[in-house]
Amino acid sequence: MFSIGEFAQLGRVSVRMLRHYDAIGLLQPAHVDPVSGYRFYQADQLARLNRVIALKDLGFTLNQVSSILDGRIDTAELYGMVRLRRAELEERIAADTARLLRVEVRLKTIAKEGHMHTDEVLLKRIPPTRVAELTAVAASYDGEDIGPVIQPLFTELCRRVENAGVEITGYGIACYEPEADGRVIIHAGMQVAAEASDDHDFAIVDLPEIESAATIIHRGSMEQVGPTFQTLAHWIDEHGYRGVGLAREVSIDCPEDHEKWVTELQMTVTTA
Repeated sequence: MFSIGEFAQLGRVSVRMLRHYDAIGLLQPAHVDPVSGYRFYQADQLARLNRVIALKDLGFTLNQVSSILDGRIDTAELYGMVRLRRAELEERIAADTARLLRVEVRLKTIAKEGHMHTDEVLLKRIPPTRVAELTAVAASYDGEDIGPVIQPLFTELCRRVENAGVEITGYGIACYEPEADGRVIIHAGMQVAAEASDDHDFAIVDLPEIESAATIIHRGSMEQVGPTFQTLAHWIDEHGYRGVGLAREVSIDCPEDHEKWVTELQMTVTTA
């Protein structure tokens, strides 16, 4: 037997909570001293307490918890419910973390306003390039929609190219094609030899020459590319050009640490 204080410590709950559970009949003590009124619990009651806490964390009311426990839900079912709730919480945390990152990037962009180094932009010709390519569709051009689509797309492309024995001769290149409904077609490409043939489970595509491209190097993860894009936009505007379409993204270096990525942005421009 354990006193209510000892049992509360073992179960990692408060004495007040145990008294409330007793009052509503959810978890009653194994014995109550008739003279002192002290409550005593047994170790095997910890199993019911664990279920009460787990079901509360799943979002059930105490009345619902009582009904579930009185229905003798088995351990496997309860474990499955807790795992589902855990997955939901992890998903919410991931979404909140991504939202926080976007806020931080936006704050950095605001802080850079008026201090953008547009001398980092180069105007150059981009020669035609042959690439092995896979395509997919993202819901929008927002980073939160692009990222989950493009990363697996490049992984799958590299796997197929390697299995086909086609030699990769250069960088990865991402191109984007906007749709009228706001969606974006993502073209994930890897530079390959000019003699590569289109006889595989991926396409061989010749990216056309860009006569005039405003280019800038972005260092860091693509989730933080916003300020770099805006620097590029300021340069284009200041020099009397107009951007055409969406920029190509050339992956120059992509180590496991995304903060060390090096990516060149290439925006087709014409005179305004």
